[in-house]
Amino acid sequence: MKAVLPLLITLFLLGQLSFAQKKLAFISGKVLDENGQALPKVSIVILGRQTGIVTSDSGTFRLRVPADKAFALVFTFTGYKTEQRNFLLSEKEEEVVVIRMEKSAQQLKEVTVTDDQQRREAGLVKINPKDAINIPTPTGGVESLIKVFVGSNNELTSQYNVRGGNYDENLIYVNDFEIFRPYLVSNAQQEGLSFINPEMTKNVSFYNGGYQAKFGDKMSSVLDIQYKKPKKFGGSAYLGLLEQGLELEGTALKNKFTYLVGVRNRTNKSLFNSQETKGNYIPSSSDLQALLTYQINNKNSLELMGTISQTRFSLIPQFSQLSSSVFSPYFTANLALDVFFTGQEQDRYQTNMLGLSWNQQINPRLRLKWMASRFEDNEKETYDITGDYLFGERDFDKSSPTFGSITNPLGAGTYQNFARDRLDITVWNFSHKGYLEFGKHYLQWGLSAENQAVSDKLHEWQRQDSAGYSLPHNSDSLLLYGYLHSTAALNIDRFTGFIQDNLAFTRSGDFTLQGGLRYNYNTLNKEFLLSPRLGFSWKPSGSKKDIIYRGAIGIYDQPPFYRELRRMDGTLNTDLKAQKCWQVTGGFDYNFHVGDRPFRLTTEAYYKGMWDVVPYDINNVSIRYYGENSAKAYAVGMEMRLFGELVKDAESWISVGIMKTKEKIKGAYYYDYTLDSLNRPVDSVRVEQGWVRRPTDRLFTLGMFIQDYLSTNKNFKLYMNVLYGSNLPFNIPGSVKYRNALIIDPYIRVDLGFSALLLDSEKSNRRSHSPFRNIENIWATVEVFNVIDRENTISYLLIKDFSNTVYAMPQRLTPRLLNLKLVVRF
Repeated sequence: MKAVLPLLITLFLLGQLSFAQKKLAFISGKVLDENGQALPKVSIVILGRQTGIVTSDSGTFRLRVPADKAFALVFTFTGYKTEQRNFLLSEKEEEVVVIRMEKSAQQLKEVTVTDDQQRREAGLVKINPKDAINIPTPTGGVESLIKVFVGSNNELTSQYNVRGGNYDENLIYVNDFEIFRPYLVSNAQQEGLSFINPEMTKNVSFYNGGYQAKFGDKMSSVLDIQYKKPKKFGGSAYLGLLEQGLELEGTALKNKFTYLVGVRNRTNKSLFNSQETKGNYIPSSSDLQALLTYQINNKNSLELMGTISQTRFSLIPQFSQLSSSVFSPYFTANLALDVFFTGQEQDRYQTNMLGLSWNQQINPRLRLKWMASRFEDNEKETYDITGDYLFGERDFDKSSPTFGSITNPLGAGTYQNFARDRLDITVWNFSHKGYLEFGKHYLQWGLSAENQAVSDKLHEWQRQDSAGYSLPHNSDSLLLYGYLHSTAALNIDRFTGFIQDNLAFTRSGDFTLQGGLRYNYNTLNKEFLLSPRLGFSWKPSGSKKDIIYRGAIGIYDQPPFYRELRRMDGTLNTDLKAQKCWQVTGGFDYNFHVGDRPFRLTTEAYYKGMWDVVPYDINNVSIRYYGENSAKAYAVGMEMRLFGELVKDAESWISVGIMKTKEKIKGAYYYDYTLDSLNRPVDSVRVEQGWVRRPTDRLFTLGMFIQDYLSTNKNFKLYMNVLYGSNLPFNIPGSVKYRNALIIDPYIRVDLGFSALLLDSEKSNRRSHSPFRNIENIWATVEVFNVIDRENTISYLLIKDFSNTVYAMPQRLTPRLLNLKLVVRF
């Protein structure tokens, strides 16, 4: 820790020079009210600093300031409008000013006081949902903030990997209702809006491991979202090139009834038009969400939550041009692949959810909650696309008449992809939760009964023709390269429950213990699971440092759902058991100051041992499972995060992660062959595969979210999002020896956002007939995605040349792009 802490602070304060080394000047003067009376105790701070001075009883002040540099002084006093003055002084110059402050009609904002509770839970990261509208990313939303902490390799998806897990290992709750996502999506281009509406969100709790028994049955993470409960009328509207939205909230019936409604629409056409595959993209996604509450009496309340979401994706591809350079001591070439398409793709994903909860406050110590919900998912994918391709060396000499063309063909052929897929899922859930506080105990329990009905029809095939020969080649018949035809109808009942207790062992709560037990049973494979989980926190009472040590250990089981059951050939394994793992995590949470700036450092190390694992392959966002409990695996790593304010009231953070995850598949082996001079096999040795990298194995991740503003004007802000992830493995289909042997280059991305306040929250200066009289504020934002124009790779397309040599052609993500956005709050 002694070596890491100075390194993180140095990175976080890079470019910040010591104030003591700067040239100095002075500003003195007096602060008066509207009537010319002196104002004592007025706060005076250099814009961006945490501390400053206050005026004397006679309203006078004298302040040391930087010279030869533009800066601003901010004057604040309770009940008065904030005043700001800009200055540029020479060294040792002193300027005398008189500041007059006017009374403000604005009411005091609500202040929320937090304690150490959130710092005591292992794996917990609290996220400010207000940052979701500010972070500059193509998808935006709460998930983009999570990616700063856990890393990413695809800016087009809202999904994320946590500590070596895949997308299917993450739980999402909104107001205690579990949220599901579409299952057939194979390419991030097909994704629409994330379920979570950040404009409706009040609290975001993200657990990246070691979470408590009250959370469900997944192995990697929990995202726990709480939507707002309005206290007055208000709302927001935003308009951008990628997304538009409207949020309304308010109360009625003497505040007994509250409503929160959000509408969003998104189109990624401008993103896709810059992709390597050119064509007519028509993506659209929209949703409507509502949260209604009614307070029956002091002890009973009802809550109704509903959502309707629909995503459509249409593509008529025209052509694609891929390029890659190969360097070796024996061979150097600029390889290229030109594909010309016919056909089209039409996809539709529609999800609906309706949930009703009844809250009972029996007494101050006992609260009960009864919940019922219905989730429906209807998905349809249809495509029939033929591609004629030419593979070879491309001419990149701009002076050549063949510039941009393939001049040395190495391969040619045709492929055709066909699919008619349909998936319908309906989930009914009935749950009960209870909360009881007595003495040093805080007892929680829950019961749940769930019915899952799945209807599935898949019909897919792939034809490949290389150099005039259909693959695989058979002179007597036409064989398809890949074929999948399957129908399934499943009806599964699941029963789950938990009980846990939180204990405080000292009066001051310096040591806390969380212990719980979770059970799960389903009628598909009739497997009964018990998951004990234990967590602790300790804050040394005699220490001068504000530090909390925390840790957790437990069993985390993941019963199979639709995707894990399906084998590579399309058949279903209804005997598939739950994937299981035990996790241990430990670390600390440390608050400290560097000068006048507060910082918070969190560190956690973890280990996950997994068995009954179902191996899988990932291509883009498509996950294809083996459908068998044929592997064991592990993940081990360490994460460090530093939070702080580079400038006042603008929190930034940096996150660093180191991780290794491997798996061993039972019975996996291959043969090493000895070849003669004619390249014919003459002998072979059987080799057990052993431990190999998992598809999500990434050694190092770095994420930064930086907020800043001009030194002379707080109304002009900068947001920067930086992501780095070291290489990922990529699987060669059908190969045991070279499983996950290809390498996807490191993912590097920098996004910038620039915001300007067009209208502030001070309403007293607006005329009664002004159209903006009820507007709280208006912000305009310009976003520059992928500032460094990095060509990040998401997957590979495998191509054979005339000699049957296989080449991997990288498929790229988005280049540098521009987005505009206007946000209005009222």
